[in-house]
Amino acid sequence: MTRHTATFIDNKLYILGYEDSDGKNFFYIDFSVSFNTQNLIVKDLSNINIVPENTLATSVKGGANNNTLFLYGGFNFSLTSVPLVYTFDAQTNLWNIPKIIGDHTSSLRKYHLTGIVDNKGKMYLWGGYGLTFTYNSDMLILDTVNLVWDTGSFAPIKCFRYTAILLPDNKIIYMNLEGLLRDNELPSDQVYIYDNWNMKLTTGTIPSYRGIFTAVLGIQRVIIYGGPSDAEPIDSSLYELKLINFEWRIPKTSGQTPASRISHSANVIDKYMVISFGYGYDRSIENDIYCLILVMSLRTLLGCLLLSFVSFIEYRRDENRSKDFDNDQAENNVHNYGQEIVQPPKNEKIFNHGQEIVEPPNNDHIFNHGQEIVELTNNDQIFNHGKEITQPHTPEPVINNNYNHEQESTQIANDKKLSLQYVLKLEQEIQDLKQMILQNNN
Repeated sequence: MTRHTATFIDNKLYILGYEDSDGKNFFYIDFSVSFNTQNLIVKDLSNINIVPENTLATSVKGGANNNTLFLYGGFNFSLTSVPLVYTFDAQTNLWNIPKIIGDHTSSLRKYHLTGIVDNKGKMYLWGGYGLTFTYNSDMLILDTVNLVWDTGSFAPIKCFRYTAILLPDNKIIYMNLEGLLRDNELPSDQVYIYDNWNMKLTTGTIPSYRGIFTAVLGIQRVIIYGGPSDAEPIDSSLYELKLINFEWRIPKTSGQTPASRISHSANVIDKYMVISFGYGYDRSIENDIYCLILVMSLRTLLGCLLLSFVSFIEYRRDENRSKDFDNDQAENNVHNYGQEIVQPPKNEKIFNHGQEIVEPPNNDHIFNHGQEIVELTNNDQIFNHGKEITQPHTPEPVINNNYNHEQESTQIANDKKLSLQYVLKLEQEIQDLKQMILQNNN
């Protein structure tokens, strides 16, 4: 299944796709239970789909109750006049053709664009490709709450097949890596920030030219995946852009990175980047759905000095233990995602990570690892049925919420393998960090 839409509403990922079907392929994957579960439920809704055969459309979650799927545009194979917007109510399972007011005379049907919805329910539709085979720089705005069309400011550049992400400040970052540069198209080393079209020049390891990739928002970074690359030899399918300084880098990974896909979708669900379908992978080897867990080192979280202090102690303890110390204790170092401190798999040290996407060994198809890429069971073509997919149960990751400095110091001092000199040095470091915390609080 390719060139589909994937919309996450009320813990369900709704997949609407056309090219591998008769135009009625519509289903959802139920994520209402955590990834740490033995069951994933797939529900086929193709029999209620009223959308004509179409491709390259875009969709968002919106509406008055923020539980409605809004589908915009796309290429209509029959070339007949069809509605520009469809809605699907996730509560009633009903499709509808909404009556939208306002001036949208410039909003002729377009495709190859990315819809972004802000926290007020406004759907932003920039550029894209028109049925007259021209691409655009206009910004259409659909108020999904009040069903009103509006327009934003024109961009200084034109673009299609780009990707876009809503930032925490409700602005939108647009990026394109195809390098086509036709009629002043967006260059690959630049990104634009809407609502004022402020251009940012990027640095670092800029990704090679590629198109039809996806992006998700991590913590102070944008993670991109996939897209065909013209690099020789083929470079990474994963890149991240730091939002602090707009620097590109290739994140460190463990395990095998999945083959680069195009025309796929990516959604953030819980702490996972969920990749669905697309081109470019062997379905006899890889699954249609791939989940990458997003992990960030504590060191990179601004204002979290106390948590960083705990991870720092754990790392130093492991470095200085004797080789004959209990391996189970010596190899349990600290990781973090968000505000929790999670013990990683053995031999995973936090300062070897920085900002990473952590993946499992090959052929590991279990959902409840907590610190790995996880997949649906092999050879389960999920859109062909509504059956449950069952995985074996593994224990939850251990959560260590010990934030007390004195207890950490006591634990270190009790480690008979540490020298007195090291303990004194560590105590000084503790005092220095306490001073930093006090200054930060002031």
